[in-house]
Amino acid sequence: MCDLLNILDNKKITLPSDVQMILKNCKSYNTFDTVKQLATAAVDGDQKSFEVKYNIPGKGEVSEAVVHKVSNGISANYTEAYMRRRDPDTMAIADDLPSDKERFSDKFGYDFDSLRQETINWLQEQDLAVFFYFAGRDQIGSGGIAVAPANAGFFAMGLAMLQQIIPVNELPEGFSIDSAIYVAPTFRHTHFNGKQVVVHKRSDDLHEIFSYNLYPGPSAKKGLYGALLTKGEKEGWITAHCSTVQVVSPYDNVTTFMHEGASGGGKSEMLQNIVREPNGQVQIGENIKTGEKRLINFPIFCSFNPVTDDMALCPPSIQKNNGKLTVLDAENAWFIRVDSINDYGDDPFLEKLTIKPKDPLLFLNIKSKPDCTALVWDHTEDAPGKKCPNPRVVVPRAIVPNVVNKPVTVDIRSFGVRTPPCTKEDPTYGIIGLFHILPPALAWLWRLVSPRGHANPSIVDGGGMGSEGVGSYWPFATGKMVTHANLLLEQILQTPRMRYTLVPNQHIGAWKVGFKPQLLMREYLTRRGNAKLRSDQYQNARCPLLGFELNYLTIEGAKIPARFLQVHQQAEVETKGYDAGAEMLYDFFRTELKKYQTPELSETGKQIIDACLSGAGVDEYLSIIPMDYQYSFLITNDNE
Repeated sequence: MCDLLNILDNKKITLPSDVQMILKNCKSYNTFDTVKQLATAAVDGDQKSFEVKYNIPGKGEVSEAVVHKVSNGISANYTEAYMRRRDPDTMAIADDLPSDKERFSDKFGYDFDSLRQETINWLQEQDLAVFFYFAGRDQIGSGGIAVAPANAGFFAMGLAMLQQIIPVNELPEGFSIDSAIYVAPTFRHTHFNGKQVVVHKRSDDLHEIFSYNLYPGPSAKKGLYGALLTKGEKEGWITAHCSTVQVVSPYDNVTTFMHEGASGGGKSEMLQNIVREPNGQVQIGENIKTGEKRLINFPIFCSFNPVTDDMALCPPSIQKNNGKLTVLDAENAWFIRVDSINDYGDDPFLEKLTIKPKDPLLFLNIKSKPDCTALVWDHTEDAPGKKCPNPRVVVPRAIVPNVVNKPVTVDIRSFGVRTPPCTKEDPTYGIIGLFHILPPALAWLWRLVSPRGHANPSIVDGGGMGSEGVGSYWPFATGKMVTHANLLLEQILQTPRMRYTLVPNQHIGAWKVGFKPQLLMREYLTRRGNAKLRSDQYQNARCPLLGFELNYLTIEGAKIPARFLQVHQQAEVETKGYDAGAEMLYDFFRTELKKYQTPELSETGKQIIDACLSGAGVDEYLSIIPMDYQYSFLITNDNE
């Protein structure tokens, strides 16, 4: 304790008072400087297998996870299926600062201060792991300290990978501790009926995160995402919920995509390769009724350089004021869901990266044995014959080939939606074609409603189309919805050269398509570069919420059938099924957009929402925020 305090004192670094108290009175603590040290701690030193367990009053010994040392890192499997996915209802706010989120006292019926003191007391009775981190990149973000039970080393390892761990001796002078994470997993059982709970307590100079569970999603990852969003609220910018990729066409054209969406919306998949069939063709989809498969020939794919996987910083300091948005990765590692990888060869790029990595990786919900090699297609089962839908691997961005480490300027912002099958007998909102072009005003609306979508694999969900909330990052934000709505709209208004697209995954009408739509969109629009769409190639969509639909699409000589572009042309759907699905979509928009009708919403925002609620057509959205046709479409006069 004295050594650490002396080092910090010499560097003019001040620990939060409660952290000082915990470290002064705890049974013991170790300060960690590297991820490799935490990987060793995850299995309690030289052990090959380690069980994370606690004595719970009234329950006895409870096992949280079984951790294995594997040849490619650390593999952790939760003993309870519920803990293998993020519960969307984890957050509670324990302060009086502005927030639309549920307050701890309202949610649980008592003041958090008493539980906070219990948490501090509990930590003082433990052997602890402590380390410093920086959430963000290039000095944009939040410095902080993590305090966790020593036996939860795998959790600490995940946090140290996702947000850069900083060795004590390398802490810069005056390092500001703006956030702190306290991990107390036993409270899940003693206070919260086994549920995942993460409590945020904000003040002017410290954002505290109390993690009462050991799944990194809502705390180590999304909890610190909340700290970044809080910082952005104060300073007038957002951390976008997106993946970003620079794509290089076979003709050396470079196009940068920023793909946003709720959990399961295809962000990580935007960084994946297209997998060919055994005969070399590419399957667009398979008809769920007839079993028909539609394949196309593809001589050569684009190459790509990954930029971000899930979170992108958009502060004013990196903007180029050129009409486009510039972003920077907010993470030090990527929390990659691998549910779409079910066999060897499904994703050769990620398989090669994870089988023999340069640095130890953290696997979650992947089958393993001590000293084996954890394989990303070998998913843990929640029940016999039922695979966990949320297998994960944490990959340091530093080992990702061709990763881009500097800010990049975005050309196209796409938004992904998980869509169910749609037929005229069973209509749903699965009426989105391969991709749509959105006017800026509609692009903003989709980011407000952010549908969580069909069969979400990442979170505990009852199904249906529930909303992930503003920006699709609302579950992680601590402040006011309207604040973020205004920030997102201002960002769109300040970047008039951006193009916006909407893309489904899983189904297009009666066709099972997986994530092919966004990958084919990536291939097509990269090949076009700045070339504009012909005026006869698009038209107003039958459902105005979908902007413009395509009339035809050809990639490398392969024509995409019209039924994938305009769902009402499918014999299984027709206009009857399409229109019924469109009405469901409108009902969802009407319900969600009413939440933003507050006096604080900007005047432009009010216009757009009023237009939507009154059933506006595409042209009306364009009259509110004009689309810059110079960069988006080719009109007839351009050829004259």
